Amino acid sequence: VQLVESGGGLAQPGGSLRLSCAASGFTFNDYAMSWARQAPGKGLEWVSGIYSDGSATVYADSVKGRFTISRDNAKKMLYLQMSSLKPEDTAQYFCAKNGGSVVGVPFQSYEYDYWGQGTQVTVSS
Repeated sequence: VQLVESGGGLAQPGGSLRLSCAASGFTFNDYAMSWARQAPGKGLEWVSGIYSDGSATVYADSVKGRFTISRDNAKKMLYLQMSSLKPEDTAQYFCAKNGGSVVGVPFQSYEYDYWGQGTQVTVSS
């Protein structure tokens, strides 16, 4: 299993970024996926999740209405469109593979068996 994130970088407050996660080594459309983030000196924070078939999405309150998760099962890709970015969104962002087809809420890290290496997002003027 391999998960490779990309798309991070520097954005201004109010700006947008789109993160991507390329998946390989497993049957992508069988598993739910999530994004999580970790800011410097802070713990892991779950951001958003999507069911294996894309039929349902869930978001942390901190990003609801600003971030949109999506997936392309044919391409084995997971995305996170981030808009109206805030300085507090600055973090390392990780994609993660769930052990099942649905996203459990509240987020439990033990439900995720593989993680990417992360991509850094910095929001600053």
